[in-house]
Amino acid sequence: MADDKKWVKVCRTDEIEVDDVYGSEIEGSSYAVYRLKDRYYATEGLCTHEQAKLCLGYLDGTIIECPKHNARFDITTGRALRKPAVKDLKTYAVKEENGLLYIGLPITG
Repeated sequence: MADDKKWVKVCRTDEIEVDDVYGSEIEGSSYAVYRLKDRYYATEGLCTHEQAKLCLGYLDGTIIECPKHNARFDITTGRALRKPAVKDLKTYAVKEENGLLYIGLPITG
């Protein structure tokens, strides 16, 4: 089966500390990439409540807390866990190759 994702380079692996989040703008959209030990996750980069940048939030294990109104999301599933956010985040596949991180974006058009 052909890969149904467009893999886009986000950053080097050494640009994200363990238990931290990295924000990236790609083709006009915001993304957040999270590092937990040697595992990486990616979500859309803006809170679904009022569009605050999640890369400025607080990461506690697999939970990211929005810096604006303290909404919380599970970074592994995108699930909204705490109001005021009720809409889940989109999540994206992440792969590492030669010290670089890529996220798999949907192919459009």
